[in-house]
Amino acid sequence: MSSTSTIYPSTYKSEWAAIDPSETPHVVVAPPGPKSQALHERCTKYFKGLSGQVKLFPVAFESGQGCELTDADGNRYIDFSSGIYVTTLGHCHPKITEAIQKASATLMNCHDFTTEIKTRLVEKLAEVLPGDLNGFQFYDSGTTAVEAGQRVLRAATGKHEMLSCFYDYHGKTYGGVSLGHIRSSVYGPVRAPGMHMVPRPDAYRPMWLNDDGLIDTDKYIEFYDEYIDKGTVGAVAGFVLEPIQGWGGSIMPPDDFFPKLRTYCDERGILLMADEVLTSWGRTGKWLCMEHWDVVPDIVSIGKGFGNGFPVTCVAVREPYKESFEAISASSSYGGNPMACAAALASTEVIEEENLLERATYLGELALNRMEKMKAEHAIVGDVRAKGCLMGIELVKDKESKEPFNEAGALVYQKAFRKGLAWIPAGHILRMSPPIVMDDAALLKGLDIIDEAIGETEQELGFN
Repeated sequence: MSSTSTIYPSTYKSEWAAIDPSETPHVVVAPPGPKSQALHERCTKYFKGLSGQVKLFPVAFESGQGCELTDADGNRYIDFSSGIYVTTLGHCHPKITEAIQKASATLMNCHDFTTEIKTRLVEKLAEVLPGDLNGFQFYDSGTTAVEAGQRVLRAATGKHEMLSCFYDYHGKTYGGVSLGHIRSSVYGPVRAPGMHMVPRPDAYRPMWLNDDGLIDTDKYIEFYDEYIDKGTVGAVAGFVLEPIQGWGGSIMPPDDFFPKLRTYCDERGILLMADEVLTSWGRTGKWLCMEHWDVVPDIVSIGKGFGNGFPVTCVAVREPYKESFEAISASSSYGGNPMACAAALASTEVIEEENLLERATYLGELALNRMEKMKAEHAIVGDVRAKGCLMGIELVKDKESKEPFNEAGALVYQKAFRKGLAWIPAGHILRMSPPIVMDDAALLKGLDIIDEAIGETEQELGFN
């Protein structure tokens, strides 16, 4: 779809979230500035376990408005992170802020008793979600939702084994870590019993090609069949995977993969669970990313942008399996509290009222066109990808060998941040998740900053 076929002209502006690219970014002192550094030192005297992005660029943020962040030294940044895929609708959206304030002044928590706001939210979810996804439970973190989804898989099937994919990320609890690529010495050298990992198609780094030299998704499916037969005890409850791998670097599947996987799971009595904590609620231009391939998962975890920053997540299941919630002790202390439900409902209504699914799709197309130009002009840009406002640039030492270029990734990240772009590193893959309310000009200004940072990195590393 070309940009002219969307409902949004290039002059689109969300007034409350608008950025003037002539004024933002605005760097008044080289970041991280002295106030940021002082705050960071005070905080990290006690606060440990920071993310890699903070370690690479320890700035201290003070406020956010729309698509802009301001640090403690007064520097203003274009936000290409959305708080790690969370503030999909920008910082402090007035409708969402008002909804949370109203709920917090009325009723903060009543465990899992029914409230009007919860009732309105589940009715809205049943309306917007595809197929018969109409059974719900609410939680306060993505990992908790994934763990609950695992319990539903076991309860619904009576089986205990699960498959997930190389480079997937499903959280940091034992169950989440056992499904993902992340490793932690805390849990010992083994995964939880019954957890298995298999490869998934990566169009840029394919494991199997067909006779035409294209990625062969059938080979992956055939491998799954062989692995289940030889590598499991034959008690596979579910296949759990991200529609697009986030932590792995915005890795997007070929379009025929999920329809084939859906058929495969149906034929073998395996439930399909989509971990959409990162990819759902408008981020890719759909409520669920799986809708891009007309696939309805049996179970889905929803999070991050669901409450636009408020900690609220959801497990949604199809009609035949929703009674399984009764078997797993599904309730939680914070899940579904009135403030959380208010945030999620307001976020959902904003997406509908502002036609933001279409807006995200348009921004993804705009970004991909600009990134393709970077790919053509830069020796170290091996691949670019975007689906809605979920984007990635893969840096390589050589376009033929595709050897990952981690050193370049760190340099580009830091250089762009110093120029006023707040965003996300992932080794040699640069990840971007701008709010879906961003102006065209602000998006293109952010990509120009990345382009400049890549050029400077190439020069510094001897590629020019």
